[in-house]
Amino acid sequence: MYKIFRKKTVEKFKQPGSLAIKLKPLFTSLPILLLTTPNIAFAQPARSLNLQVIVNSDRDGKIQADNALTLREAIAIVNGNLPLEQLSSVERSLVSSRGNRSRITFQLPPGQTTIRLESILPPLIAPGLIIDGTFQPGYDRSKSATAEIEIPIPIVEITSIPDKEIFRGLTVSADNITIQGLSIHGFSSKHGDTATLPPGDIIITPYSSVLIDNRIRGQGDNSSVPPRNVTVKNNWLGITPEEGFPQKTSAFGVSVFNATGTTISRNRIANHEGSAIITGKLAENTQIKSNIIVGNGIAGMPDAIRLEGKINNSQVTSNLICANDGSAVYLFKPEGSVKIQSNNIKFNGRRLRHAGVYLMGKNHQVINNLITNQTGSGVTVTSYPDSEGNIIRNNSFANIEGLSIDLNTRHHTGVGDFQRGDGPNPPRNSGNRRLDTANAAINAPQFLSSEFIIIDGKVNIDGKADPGSEIDIYRIIPNSKQQIDLYPAYSALGEVIARVTTNEKGRFSATFTDLQPGEIISAIATLPKTGTSEPAANAIIKSVNNSQTTQNVETRYGDNVETRYGDNVETRYIASLQPNCTTRPVVEPPPIPEPIPQPPKPITLRVPRNIHFALDKDFISAKSAAILDQIAEVMEQYPNIVIELQGHTDSRASVTYNLDLAKRRATNARNYLVKRGIAPERMTIRSFGERQLLTEENNRLDYARNRRVEVIFFDVRGIDIEFENQENDLQIEM
Repeated sequence: MYKIFRKKTVEKFKQPGSLAIKLKPLFTSLPILLLTTPNIAFAQPARSLNLQVIVNSDRDGKIQADNALTLREAIAIVNGNLPLEQLSSVERSLVSSRGNRSRITFQLPPGQTTIRLESILPPLIAPGLIIDGTFQPGYDRSKSATAEIEIPIPIVEITSIPDKEIFRGLTVSADNITIQGLSIHGFSSKHGDTATLPPGDIIITPYSSVLIDNRIRGQGDNSSVPPRNVTVKNNWLGITPEEGFPQKTSAFGVSVFNATGTTISRNRIANHEGSAIITGKLAENTQIKSNIIVGNGIAGMPDAIRLEGKINNSQVTSNLICANDGSAVYLFKPEGSVKIQSNNIKFNGRRLRHAGVYLMGKNHQVINNLITNQTGSGVTVTSYPDSEGNIIRNNSFANIEGLSIDLNTRHHTGVGDFQRGDGPNPPRNSGNRRLDTANAAINAPQFLSSEFIIIDGKVNIDGKADPGSEIDIYRIIPNSKQQIDLYPAYSALGEVIARVTTNEKGRFSATFTDLQPGEIISAIATLPKTGTSEPAANAIIKSVNNSQTTQNVETRYGDNVETRYGDNVETRYIASLQPNCTTRPVVEPPPIPEPIPQPPKPITLRVPRNIHFALDKDFISAKSAAILDQIAEVMEQYPNIVIELQGHTDSRASVTYNLDLAKRRATNARNYLVKRGIAPERMTIRSFGERQLLTEENNRLDYARNRRVEVIFFDVRGIDIEFENQENDLQIEM
């Protein structure tokens, strides 16, 4: 199906004399004609409109003045094709002027957040427009369904009605347009062989291509200029907001058919019949970064990302690409070079045995990727068309069925050879090999021995490769049984442990102190102009007594797990290894609230709160000592209690004398309690002298009551304390 589509439509668009070229002169001379929206003349608008338009209805269909402002009407408004005078007063209230960019947002009622299109929407031709689902009530920018890359869960859903085949979701035909925060799916390819544009969720192409595709002629100065700097971010394409498989699958996710500077970032793209992301005629400076691309290619083009056309300076960076039916990244006859960097590529080739990354062309870079669990090779570089200068370094491979890096030759022309690799190449023996083998037939390194011995804790590695090439030496990872059967001398390149350069004779060497007996190594060679080689055949590290440490190596293949114990092999059946592409974010449990402390109950203390003194005396009497002993016992029982010792006198003698006498009485009381073991920091003293007489001193009893030290109790927790006074130690003068 997709082969027919590409052959009959895409190439037709590219060829001289095609429909696009024949119709181009008509764009400047023919009148504006109707597109797909009834009652709206569709043309490129004046570019001065900067509006905020709120979509409040999930309906679609004929444009009319009512209380429902639909997405179709919102696009017509910002495009300049629907005058505000034709809106109802309710609809006009949902349109306001804004800064330097138009924006379409959503305020759909709860339970009515799915927009089912009845026909293709008008293309987006207002430069700078933002179609923004993040303002829909309930959208949470901080909430993600995946831990690997955080992409918020959309609320607004755009799809087609069940009984119609609509082959495009959103069509972008102007510069600086942003689409974010949406779920888009259900735009299939069942539209016949005459369409120029590919079907899919989001198509980015000039306005003229849309007119050709709809067999309508239009006009406008910029109708044929490829859109620039389009951004597609934080969307779910091919997935419902409930993370369900859609009732109707889309053909493609994002098609950069004819545009430059497109950024596709932080999207979840899954469940498409063809590729999640595909390029066409022009896609220079395309940035594909931090997306989760899972389970695409289920009916047609099987590869997650398929890049062709003019793609120079494009990058595929930091994506999770998992469980797609073909390759993770597939370059088909590209013009220009691409950097594929820091991606997690795993479990691809679920339906067709493809390489994890498949390269055509020159000067591509595949660096710092993790490539695991592939049914073909890790990276395949085809020899057709001419290819050289492809740099493949610092990648880590595991559990792949082919070579980590496979350079094809033109002698192996089967479909399988091109897509998943043709196995190890022999050493270059002719200059013609430079032309018929990928990366100009750069030789793989050859170790001078298949075994290297550890002596005095060191092991010296020697080998040969093309002169002047840089050699990356890898610690390898034991691979699947399938690869052991195909290429028993090769295993997956695990991690780089050294980098050296060959001399003018092509020799290289390295010394290691951290390799252990039983470990296996391999190597690759790189020349900047030529590119990177296939891996060297394995070499094993042994100890000086020619033995190796027994290591238990577990390998999964098919429905079995094979465990090697030295020379012994144990095989056991397991369920088929299923890809684990994403995981849920770890949700921290809410903090356990600390219990609210209950206020302590008041303390009732039956303890004396004063002692008395003889006339003009400051020493502690025996009876007063007994009182202080009771106070000390209470303070030992309640460590939260502190006290203040307040000294007093009667009114006889001078004020100065009485202040000093009162201070000596309080000090002696404190010193007594210190000797009883009460910490001095729990006690303070104050002298009042004769200023706070307890009685009016009408007789000797009154004088005796005033000669005292009062003990003021405090609980540091703020608890109330009840006390009792005592007079058992009164010292009445004779």
